[in-house]
Parts: sequence; C-alpha cells; structure tokens
Amino acid sequence: MSAVNEWIVREYFESLGFLVGQPRKYAVPGRQKKAEEEIDLVVYNPTVSSHRVPEGIIWGTDAFVSVKRAVVGVRGWHTERFYASTFEQAPDILRFVEDDSVRFAAGLLGSNSMAKVLCLPRLPTSEELRDKTIDVLRESGIDGIVSFHTMLEELITHVDINRNYEKSDVLQVIRLLKNYGFIKDAQMELFGKRPRSEKS
Repeated sequence: MSAVNEWIVREYFESLGFLVGQPRKYAVPGRQKKAEEEIDLVVYNPTVSSHRVPEGIIWGTDAFVSVKRAVVGVRGWHTERFYASTFEQAPDILRFVEDDSVRFAAGLLGSNSMAKVLCLPRLPTSEELRDKTIDVLRESGIDGIVSFHTMLEELITHVDINRNYEKSDVLQVIRLLKNYGFIKDAQMELFGKRPRSEKS
C-alpha cells in the first residue's frame, strides 16, 4: 500500500511541473532507518524562479506556485486521523525533517532552501485537537501539510478520459473510473444534481 501512496504523491507533484526523485527504493526491515532512508521523495520545480515557502501550514495546490524544492514525507494511513498524540507515539513519522535527513536532501537538491512537506490523509475534526496537532507539526519543522483529498482531487481534474495513460497505473485507474462514471471532475459536482420535479 505504501507504494500506491507514494505513486499518488509522485503523480500529484509531476502534474504541477515538479521533477520527482525517490532516494530509497528498497524496504528497511529489522533496523532503524538511516537519515537518508527517512525521506520518501524530493521534488524540484525548474520553472519557479524564486523559492518561497507559503505562510499557512495547510496547503492546497495553489501553495506550490512559489515552491522550487521540497523534501516530502508520505504517510498514507487512510482509515485514521492524525492527532498530536499520533506523532508523540510514533516520532519516526517526522524523522524526514531532522537535521541529518535535511542535509542529505540538500545534497540532492543543491540547496538548503527547501520546503518540508508532509502528505497525510486527515487531521482531527475538532478545532482544538486540530490546532494542537498543527502546533506539534510546526514545532517539528513541517512547513506544509497536503491531504490525500487535495492530491486526488487535483489528479481527477488533471486526467483526460480521452488519453491512454499506459505509463502510469494510477492515472490509468482514475481515467477508467471517470470513463465509467464512478468519479467525476470536482468542478462538475459543484452544482449537484437537480432535484426531480414532483409529479402533479
């Protein structure tokens, strides 16, 4: 499942014009990961002239217009919400933004100036718990949080049913689901279905 999560994130960043690198392509069983093994993806956008990290921590697609390079952590536990306690009980989740990992990423990206982005399913619904979780992430060094909802919504909009995405299983599956009416473009759903008029 982790491979699918990373492919969704990869396709999302590529759809925004980023070049995507995956430093580690092997599993690490039975020992603690090295610093360079904590990073899921590094991304670089050659079209962005001046790198600037957006102010807010919850990012939509528009936030990336000023991001030139980033180190990315992917956490795809889709049946759970991420609370402050989640990061306290599993600190490894955020090891990709520790100094050694960031130094390794800087060597790959050619600069220490980068955004630190965490991709995850959901934050808490309670405002108090949500704010507490965001505080923990800020203190840990996270610059931006991107939800899988945001990424999938962008990919669904991006995919054209008249194109054959044979080089990407993720995009091809989205194309088939759109083609057979299981999912629709987000903008098509804004207006919803018109209610049927009652028979007189």
